[in-house]
Amino acid sequence: MDIQERLTAFAMLGAGWVMYLLVGLSILGLTIILDRVYYFVVTRDDIAALKQKLLASLRVGDVEGARAAMRASRSPEAAIVLAGLDAAGDGAYSAEERMAGEATLKKLEMERNLAFLGTVGNNAPFVGLAGTVIGIVRSFHELESSGGQVSAGLMAQIGEALVATLIGLLVALPAVAFFNLFQRLIKGRVVRGEAMGKDVLAFLKSTRSPAERAEAEKPSEKRDDKKSEKKAEAPKAKADAKASSKPADDEDDGEEEASAS
Repeated sequence: MDIQERLTAFAMLGAGWVMYLLVGLSILGLTIILDRVYYFVVTRDDIAALKQKLLASLRVGDVEGARAAMRASRSPEAAIVLAGLDAAGDGAYSAEERMAGEATLKKLEMERNLAFLGTVGNNAPFVGLAGTVIGIVRSFHELESSGGQVSAGLMAQIGEALVATLIGLLVALPAVAFFNLFQRLIKGRVVRGEAMGKDVLAFLKSTRSPAERAEAEKPSEKRDDKKSEKKAEAPKAKADAKASSKPADDEDDGEEEASAS
């Protein structure tokens, strides 16, 4: 038996195994989707509020308070920032490297099993196409057996071939959609974590003392009050200057009258 006869015999087994393979891939893909959805929901946090807590602690030099705020959060962004805060005593460069390493680890953690999901999304249509090809081969064999007459068996083989393609597409579409969604979420979380890490680096590279930072962060109303006080004092100073210059002018006028007489 040559290779062609072997392949034909394999095709004559039917496309049933293709259907079972696609169903198994769809179950595994659905399991990964549910696992990742649960992960992203559990590790979600209000990043805007978390950043405000971080900045409020750093402005007064409270590194320990910033660490406590990050530890209270389960988000990857907080873990990235916490790595930098833990290395704050070693300097800005060390903190930057620690945060870069933590960001890589968190990205790998968020991407767990997504490679399989992407593979299913890209290749499920081809698996379905293989079932279609097998169905067509069996259809031609059935057509040959019936002497060129259209029979119920022939129509069944054609229907099986089309169903295989349909199942392959139904498995691939959700896998591709959720893969892209998860990749988008991962990218956003890593970017937000790196942005918060830059706030930590700015604090470590700053030469201002905590008291100077607190003074600089006072409400703008106080600065406006000082400006208004200065504006109010300016006319008064001008009036005093005019009053002091008036007697001198009177003396000059008297001297001129005396010389004229």
